[in-house]
Amino acid sequence: MTSNAQVGSVSEARGPDPVSVLVVEDDTTIRRAVQLALERYGYRVDVAADGLSGLEAFRAGAYDLLILDVMLPELDGIGLCHRIREESPVPVLMMSARGDALDVVAGLEAGADDYVIKPVDTAVMVARIRALLRRATFRPETEGPAAGRPGRADHILVFGDLSVDTLGMEVRRAGETVSLTPTELRLLLEFAAAPGSVLDRRRLLREVWDYGWEGDTRVVDLCVLRLRKKIGGERIETVRGFGYKLVRG
Repeated sequence: MTSNAQVGSVSEARGPDPVSVLVVEDDTTIRRAVQLALERYGYRVDVAADGLSGLEAFRAGAYDLLILDVMLPELDGIGLCHRIREESPVPVLMMSARGDALDVVAGLEAGADDYVIKPVDTAVMVARIRALLRRATFRPETEGPAAGRPGRADHILVFGDLSVDTLGMEVRRAGETVSLTPTELRLLLEFAAAPGSVLDRRRLLREVWDYGWEGDTRVVDLCVLRLRKKIGGERIETVRGFGYKLVRG
């Protein structure tokens, strides 16, 4: 693990309690390096050396964020991410030892929010973690019922059978609650803020993933794919060569 720059203050505390992170990595040296690096930034870090131990630790603890290696014994990181997504929308950051497109795609399809390539730059990892945590606690600047218009809930946006409550942060499709990860919800809110408008991948990387640099647009495409499966494939339209848009009706 390398470290090129400090990122912000040492503490990442939320109120009285530090942010709690679970790192699942089988390589002892890398696991220890990641743990020490994150602890220097004020995170509380637990570790596990294989997928099954990581699953047990996840179920026994209450974590704000998980960091999973792709290649793990017992249960690999992809399988572990699938299992976690069946139970929780907790933010997940995948680590891959190779810049292998298949590893990256598999991790994102399994429900991971983002990924980093090993050897990991400490500053990059912390920046990605902070962006994930911001999405997990995101609240849009939306006013409630408009003054002088009783009963009008301006915070509830309706698109056909899909409704988005931007205050309650709840999404329903045909009256049924839709379970979204923080990243999927943030992506949907970005689309809902500009229905009918085409949003390009670079904008979505900047606004949803909080990338202040050039990022991998595959994270956008695969998150859109997951979101479509949950809210209806016809709800988000692909505009070839440009990006995506939310269909109004």
